[in-house]
Amino acid sequence: MRKAVTVGRKLGLTKEAAMTLAELRTPERIQDFVNEIPWNTEPDGETARSVAEVLRLRQAHCVEGAFVAACALWMAGRRPLLMDMGACEDDVDHVVALFRRGRYWGAISKSNSPFLRYRDPIYRTLRELSLSFFPQYVLERQKTLRTYSVSVDLRRYDPALWVTHQGYCLEMIEILTSVRHFELLPEDLEGDDLRPIDEIEQKSNTLTEHAEPRRIIRLEPRRPAPSPPDRAAAATR
Repeated sequence: MRKAVTVGRKLGLTKEAAMTLAELRTPERIQDFVNEIPWNTEPDGETARSVAEVLRLRQAHCVEGAFVAACALWMAGRRPLLMDMGACEDDVDHVVALFRRGRYWGAISKSNSPFLRYRDPIYRTLRELSLSFFPQYVLERQKTLRTYSVSVDLRRYDPALWVTHQGYCLEMIEILTSVRHFELLPEDLEGDDLRPIDEIEQKSNTLTEHAEPRRIIRLEPRRPAPSPPDRAAAATR
């Protein structure tokens, strides 16, 4: 735990914040901690808070929870990886923290929905992992998930951008949404061709932990590359 605290302090966290995250030694414990943070409904406008701000204010939405999870993973000796999943124009993106167990990918996810949450490490590629979110990534009855990104290693970026930044972490959000993305839908399939979810599924999707939040910021759209075969996708991670 002492080593983890040292890493947290080097990232710029206070001793108290570093000790809090240092106790989270596994992805499962990190997910439990992220779940316990109250949902950020953004009552005063759009936010993208850093790790330090989330721990201070005890509120988070998806990307904010992903920052916290990535930081905890780094302190636990794992790579702090994030993945952005892009939605169609009418909906918003979702960001998860990635981890691997052997050859398989899993994800830590902060969501107000009962479905866009933790993923066990059973997926061979990031495409497979992303597709596990597809059926219940919906707006009303329409399936809206369209792309997934390469994994983004936060060790490559100044912690001041996402660990200790005060205010909106715009630069980090722009990085996440501008990295290479891959299409999930086949080239000959349009969004309108997708069957809407059933009414019973729609009813289940209205279940939330907290009051429905405002939408987070939507930046300039990307130009995603065609999705590669599974083995090619795995080779680039």
